[in-house]
Amino acid sequence: MKIDPYPHNGGAAPAKPVKKNYIRPLDIKHGRIDMSHGAGGKAAAQLIEELFLAAFDNPYLRQGDDGAVLELPTFDPAQGRLVMSCDAHVVSPLFFPGGDVGSLSVHGTLNDVAMLGARPLYLSASFIIEEGFALAELQRIVASMAAAARAAGVPVVTGDTKVVEQGKGDGVFISTTGVGVRAPGVQISGRNARVGDVILLSGSMGDHGVAVMSQRASLSFQTTVQSDSAALHTLVADLLAAAPGALRVLRDPTRGGLATALNEIARQSGVGMLLQEAAIPVQPQVEAACELLGLDPLYVANEGKLIAICAPEAADTLLATLRAHPLGAAAARIGEVSADPQHFVQMATRFGGRRVVDWLSGEQLPRIC
Repeated sequence: MKIDPYPHNGGAAPAKPVKKNYIRPLDIKHGRIDMSHGAGGKAAAQLIEELFLAAFDNPYLRQGDDGAVLELPTFDPAQGRLVMSCDAHVVSPLFFPGGDVGSLSVHGTLNDVAMLGARPLYLSASFIIEEGFALAELQRIVASMAAAARAAGVPVVTGDTKVVEQGKGDGVFISTTGVGVRAPGVQISGRNARVGDVILLSGSMGDHGVAVMSQRASLSFQTTVQSDSAALHTLVADLLAAAPGALRVLRDPTRGGLATALNEIARQSGVGMLLQEAAIPVQPQVEAACELLGLDPLYVANEGKLIAICAPEAADTLLATLRAHPLGAAAARIGEVSADPQHFVQMATRFGGRRVVDWLSGEQLPRIC
């Protein structure tokens, strides 16, 4: 007797199930990074599409290639010059009052481009992520980064992602590159300071470094110290428009703070500097925190402040321009460029004496930017 092996299908073998090329959506709430997310396969493509592309979406990124084809104003030196800068961000902790590693990575690179007098145009971003890192935290970082880029009007146009084994990283590291264009006639460089020039500062010192350190050390103060992390290119544009040709040097005092930045400029330009201690703005809570931690605010990092060295005849105009901008409301005139064959940065103290403000020695605050 013949037995029907498929009595419920009219004697015909059932059709084989169709294998679908399908991966479940990322579980952002509970999921974690694993090595497959950095292997270049489906999991990596899914991470890029569902997390990074969803956050940074723009026509350049949607080209889908290993780079981006971009529009540039010109390569003709008579019409302007390209400016390019790169930076790596390894801050710990990743989240701190006033910011996080995502927004910081955008602001830091935009500011490096702006400090050469350029208008930022495009950003790239490269992520090195540790295996086991929570997808929810990664999404939070990427969303913050995307919001900072959109607020600045500068898109992230290309990027890369790598995953390292657990224990061989520290959460996430972000490397960014910025490209901008500088208008003809703008000559901003650390080599340009001249004797008699005036040194302006856009605001209070030490906010970022103290915000990061207070979070890391679980310190609490009566008033929360917020990072000053911000994109400064609109402030720079206002300065350039207010006094064309008068700006000599722009610098953001990040690692090593104000003291180290001024020593760098003094060496580049072959000059000295004389600062007025009483004129340098420091918030009371930052000063108190520095006293508690044994730090000098002049060496603590900032991520939303700039130094502007300018011709003396334009100092009042540029100081007023700084104070008229939300990011420069607490701007101050803090000193002058002097003749000094030793290229020392000196400071007239509140007590009437003078002291040398030397380079930062060692590592005062590790992993702050």
